[in-house]
Amino acid sequence: PCRVAMCVGKCSRIVGPCLLVLGTLSVAANILLLFPSWTSKYLVEGHISKDAKAVPGVWGGGITVLLAATHITAVGWRCAGCSDCGTRRNAFISALLSKLVLLGAAACFVLSGVGLTNGPLCFYNATERGRGHGTLWGYPFLDASRQEPDARAENYLHDRHTWSICLEPEGIVAWNVVLFSLLLLVSAAEMVLASIQILNGCLGCLCGFCEGK
Repeated sequence: PCRVAMCVGKCSRIVGPCLLVLGTLSVAANILLLFPSWTSKYLVEGHISKDAKAVPGVWGGGITVLLAATHITAVGWRCAGCSDCGTRRNAFISALLSKLVLLGAAACFVLSGVGLTNGPLCFYNATERGRGHGTLWGYPFLDASRQEPDARAENYLHDRHTWSICLEPEGIVAWNVVLFSLLLLVSAAEMVLASIQILNGCLGCLCGFCEGK
């Protein structure tokens, strides 16, 4: 039991800080989605995609994760060589918070995938998409997919030459792809760590966190 408790404590001291970093990265990535071209102009005008404005990286992969990570990290380091602070109650709370992390990260993963698939909101030439004449604000890649089921995957994610259809904000397609892809990777890593910590918390309920037992 003593060896298991030692392993539980060390695992918490690794998982906690990793989740703190990932949660912070998730919040930063989602905030950047709201400021394409490093300007607040498009946010003020309301020309930000609905998927970015849903801020899944803030509430799903960010705040929820940071709250849980703070508790996990505090318990892990406080119990590095203690006598009774690593209680089974703390282990139980850790497991519960990790389940919330798992749910939040899963929501962020799904919504980020939707945002990446739909493509950005941009000012584009509608004539090129056969949806009228002139330029307008809209979702050119999503509109194309409604006309041709395979167009979105083929012309958007797999063909960078079509990215130039978006005239404003400058470089919005690459901005959208990079940041939503980052959110996907971060939330996937958070789900893995949360799953590990759920198991770790369950072991802590049985053996405690303290290495000094």
